[in-house]
Amino acid sequence: MNGFKYIDLFAGAGGLSEGFIRAGFEPVAHVEVDKAACFTLKTRVACHYLKSVGKYDTYVLYLKGEITRKELYELVPAKLLDAVINLPIGADYNPAIHKAIERQLGGEKIDLIIGGPPCQAYSLVGRARSENGMKGDRRNYLYIHYAKFLEKYQPKLFVFENVGGLQSAGNGLYLNNMSKLFLKKGYNMKIFNVEANNLGVLQNRKRIIIIGWKNGLRYNIPDLELIRISTGHTVKSLFNDLPKIQAGEKTGKFSKYKSRTNGYLTESFIRNGSNILTQHIARPHSRQDKEIYRIAVKKWNKFKGRLSYNDLPERLKTHKNRGSFHDRFKVVAANEAFSHTVVAHIAKDGHYYIHPDIDQNRSITIREAARLQSFPDDYYFEGVKESMNRTPAFKQIGNAVPPLMAYHIACKLMNLIYKKS
Repeated sequence: MNGFKYIDLFAGAGGLSEGFIRAGFEPVAHVEVDKAACFTLKTRVACHYLKSVGKYDTYVLYLKGEITRKELYELVPAKLLDAVINLPIGADYNPAIHKAIERQLGGEKIDLIIGGPPCQAYSLVGRARSENGMKGDRRNYLYIHYAKFLEKYQPKLFVFENVGGLQSAGNGLYLNNMSKLFLKKGYNMKIFNVEANNLGVLQNRKRIIIIGWKNGLRYNIPDLELIRISTGHTVKSLFNDLPKIQAGEKTGKFSKYKSRTNGYLTESFIRNGSNILTQHIARPHSRQDKEIYRIAVKKWNKFKGRLSYNDLPERLKTHKNRGSFHDRFKVVAANEAFSHTVVAHIAKDGHYYIHPDIDQNRSITIREAARLQSFPDDYYFEGVKESMNRTPAFKQIGNAVPPLMAYHIACKLMNLIYKKS
């Protein structure tokens, strides 16, 4: 192995990892409990490997459906695929995870640990929906296992990503305890409130990024809150080159773009030259939902007004709970500098992510959601079964760290390590 090596904990679909790979870091292991996400990670491992050996065209064959997932994986060294470890992080499984990581390392050292535990236990929405404010949720304490990985592998740096609600969870108790624990394990840390739209992502996504460094190492940690990547583009730059489709329609296993790329898609690595468009799949909607969508889009496009559920005609109201979540139907703002936040609830329905083109009258597709999160178009989101991936794909996308945001953070850290090495 060459380069600076890292372990990705709670890896999800690999958005954080994608940014670090793009910046020049070398993954040793991706640890993730969700089986579908692990298939996504393996497929991305295959993409990176085939590209590195000059066989990217073979990966494109997979995107076209000309070879199966099994056939794709057979083209990749087993050790690379084994870097994806499908186990839950916790006392019962950590020994097995360590054993798998040791096989990958072969005696070499880890430079960096990245990742963040599932955020539902810290998120403001998650706590609001839970009867006890998520107080008994074991996910509140997964940072303890993160600290154990720091203690075992002694990386120079770590990156801990989570939702902004982490600062207020338990009246600040969780973050305070986390700081004390990381310090006890030999790490100083700085906490940053980062907004994805300041790092080139066309989405309003506020996150806590904790950068930790080993005691004794004098790193001048850059202030991530000062990073400003100006794009000069609006959200419609993400949608304009995609074929127009209707609710319940898909463009086949793959399709071609309807127009050439634009500056944003190129600069953000979304369109990367493959010219193959996949997962442009729109979920079906009822006649009633489509009527509501038209009302919401007309209101937004004409007045930049948001639809309140209680303003709908009575015949279109089917929810008994009318006291909360009035904005359950929301249009993606095409002419704004960034959209509202993409979250995992998009896997359940698309009401909060209505496409701004009234002629298409639908919620956004898998690929459109992935673009809002800044994933490259050749990033393929898997299900456990090859043919059933819409729901797991949306879930993975909603839970992900935007790769473009991760990339800009990774570049700052790469510069730090280079200066010290």
